[in-house]
Order: sequence, then C-alpha cells, then structure tokens
Amino acid sequence: TSLKNYLDSIQVPGVEELKMDVDLKNPEITLTIDRQRALIEGVSTAQIGMEIRTALFGREVSKVKEGKEEYKIQLRNNEIQRKSLTDLLNMRISFRDMAAGGAVKNIPISALVKVEPTSTLGSVKRKNQKRLITLRSNVLTTEGFNATAVNQVLAKHIADFKGLPDGVTIKQTGEGEQQAETGAFLSSALLIALALILLILVLQFNSVSKPVIILTEIIFSVIGVFLGFSITGMEVSILMTGLGIVGLAGIVVKNGILVIEFADELRSRGMKTKEAVIQAGKTRIIPVLLTALAAILAFIPIAVGFNINFITLFSELNPRIFFGGDNVVFWKPLSWTIIFGLTFAFFMTLIIVPAMYLIAERLRRPMRRMFGGKWISFMGIPPLTI
Repeated sequence: TSLKNYLDSIQVPGVEELKMDVDLKNPEITLTIDRQRALIEGVSTAQIGMEIRTALFGREVSKVKEGKEEYKIQLRNNEIQRKSLTDLLNMRISFRDMAAGGAVKNIPISALVKVEPTSTLGSVKRKNQKRLITLRSNVLTTEGFNATAVNQVLAKHIADFKGLPDGVTIKQTGEGEQQAETGAFLSSALLIALALILLILVLQFNSVSKPVIILTEIIFSVIGVFLGFSITGMEVSILMTGLGIVGLAGIVVKNGILVIEFADELRSRGMKTKEAVIQAGKTRIIPVLLTALAAILAFIPIAVGFNINFITLFSELNPRIFFGGDNVVFWKPLSWTIIFGLTFAFFMTLIIVPAMYLIAERLRRPMRRMFGGKWISFMGIPPLTI
C-alpha cells in the first residue's frame, strides 16, 4: 500500500491508474474465544468452533440410500440465521458437565466469545510459496507513451523508494520482464548464429580475415536498422526487430560472400588485388542489388499493411484494397528492420567490404615479415593447419 501511495503521489506520466490485485480492506468479523470463561463453564474451544462451523457450513449427520444412489444428510442453520450475526451469537451450546454431576448446560455463544469487526485480505496469492501482491496499470499509448519508457521511469522511482519493510522485495514484471527475457534469448540466438557462420566461413575460405570482414557487414546492417528507426521515429519491438536482425544476418552474409569469393577467383587468374576488388564490385553489384531489391519489395506490402481481398476480386472484380489493420502492428517492426538493414548493407557491401578486403591483403606481407610464419589474417591469427 505504501508503494502504491508513493507512486500515486508522483503521478508518473503515461500511467493511467495503478490498481492492486488484492483487496486489503475486505470486512471480517473475528470471534475470539474467552478461554478463561469457557474453562469456568466447562466447555472446550473445539465444541464452540464445531458449533459455529455446523451452523454456517453444515455437518454430515447421516446418509440415505435409495437404490444405487446414496445421498448425504447435511445439518446446518437456515439461510436467514446464517446471515444474521445476532442469531449466530444467540445459539446455545448444549453439553453435559461431568464436573457438575452430569448436569446438562445450555450456554449462549455470545457469553463465550468476543466480537471484533476487522478487515483482512480479500485473497492471498503466492508464487514459489511466497506471498505476492501485484500493482498494474494500462499505459496511455494514445497520448504518445510506450510501455518501455514508462517502465524505465517507474524503475528509477522504485529504486528511490525508502519505505520498504523488512523481508519484502519489489520486482518489475509484466511486459518489461517479457521483453528482457525475449531480448536475452534473441541475443543468445544471434551470437550462436554468428559463431556458426564464422566457423563455416573459416572452413570455406581457409582464412580468418575474410569471415571477419563478412561478419562486420552484419554489424553495419544493424547500425542501418537503428538509424532507420531513429530517423523515421518508429517504435522498436524487441521480439520482431530481433527476429528481423537474425534473418537479416543470413541475407547480408550471402552478399558479402559473393563479392569476396569472386575477388579471390579473379586473383587466382593473375589479376592484381586492387583491380580484382574493383572488378568484383562491378560484376557482383547486379546480383547483390537484385537480392536486396527482391527482399525489400517483398516486405514493403507487409510493412505498410497492404491488404487485398482476393475473394471479392474474382467474384465481384472489386479487390477492396486498404492499408493498415491489426496484422501491420505485429509485422511492421520485422519488415522495416529487414528493409532498413538491407538498404544500408547494400552500400556497405560495395564500399566497406572491398575496402576491408584490400586492407587485409595489403597487411598480409607486413604481418608475415613482422611476426614470421605463414599468416592468413591481418589480425595476426595463424591458421590451425597449414
């Protein structure tokens, strides 16, 4: 409650209304047995509790069998008496007091208990056997706020909160926690993918420098993605943008392989390194451009939410074309990720990759002369087997 009041007093922008999932002011009537009075009267606490339980919830006193069916007989007070506190307290407990020579006593419950109106939790929720209270709120997305930014502001205010009782911990969950888990998973998937790509390229080229050059193109494509999102002001989705970057890596790597592999082929024919790189860029610009354009043009309808009704197109010759819809909200981040990344990577393939290839080859001889041995990488990493 103190945390909710603290956050309510701050009035964090973007938070609609903080609500708790537990009712802390659920009214309750507590009956406390006067043990000393019960001992004097000769009645046990179990008898008092059983009498109240029977009146409210009932007690099975017998069973009736009719054919193959068996019916339980429940004994309890009628509905009017169950809903009346006065009637419940006026009920009498009948018992035989052996200390008084076996005399039968009838004592009202009101003489044995104390009535206290209190408040309690409406329910108790647990996670991993620990009590849990959740604060939740909608984000005012219609006013330009997003959940990620609001969660970051809330995290700062929660860190400044000083009224935390002992044994109580505060943790942000919900959409923020899911985004963190998704981001961690996609980061791990991307690193594993890059490691596998690097391994395969090292085996293919028998070199470390060339795979490193190709993988740097992925980094440049990611830079292009974030540049595109920052320039256009679009919102970044952790899940779909991450999936787009993982998918983008495969396309970008293929374009880099086309240029470097053809440059190696031209050098094996006796062409000088500089001329081979220039000719490889000129020759491979068409397949690289076609690959990028094919992917970009394929994702543009999804990115802008282009919709067409093929049923009415053939039945009524009316395609009913419109833009937008629910699907564009889901697929838009992934589509623009690939579009931005491929657009930026296309120029990197024709400029940065040939330049890095030329630098790596020109550094090969100085590296060999300085360190000795048959070096295959401008980074100074020797081959495993040569």
